[in-house]
Amino acid sequence: MSQPSDRSTDAAAGPRVRKGSAVGQRLRFRHVEPSDAEFILRLRTDERKGRHLSPTSPDIEAQRRYLEGYASSTDQAYFVIELLDGTPVGTIRIYDPQGSSFCWGSWILADHAPKSSAVESTLMIYRYGLELGFDRSHFDVRKANEKVWQYHERCGARRTGETDIDYFYAIDRDAIEQLFARYQSRIPNGIHVQFDS
Repeated sequence: MSQPSDRSTDAAAGPRVRKGSAVGQRLRFRHVEPSDAEFILRLRTDERKGRHLSPTSPDIEAQRRYLEGYASSTDQAYFVIELLDGTPVGTIRIYDPQGSSFCWGSWILADHAPKSSAVESTLMIYRYGLELGFDRSHFDVRKANEKVWQYHERCGARRTGETDIDYFYAIDRDAIEQLFARYQSRIPNGIHVQFDS
């Protein structure tokens, strides 16, 4: 389903997050850049889309500085989700490696994203994580964000805990592979991951 890649792992610490890119059927992931600050801020401060996110300052210069700092970070890969023609339609991030598990989040899709973008970007982030050498994922979702946690449960994630405001989830490699099989028709050419050197 994907091209072989150079998986980088440390036997003692497990896989590590590396920067790279991914191309699916209609979408691609590319690294965020300071010039993306306005697009990202527009998504994160949208009243409807941002209500289940951690608060974000509306200061565009602060967002730009954060993105400049990302360039030197080694523990996350933060992407703009684009159509193949370069039109930005969302964001997604992989971070917080814990042994063989990675976390993903900062997942926001713009209103103009094609309907297929949710499923395709989900498949792409899981493929990216597997290509890094992880074999499972963990993440949290606000309890009030009912549509999203129901979506994750339909995708095979199982609830592992909760706080007053969040549900915690995990999904293992078997469930991820079942997800790939279920949506094979959405990505007939596979998902191609390439890591930066």
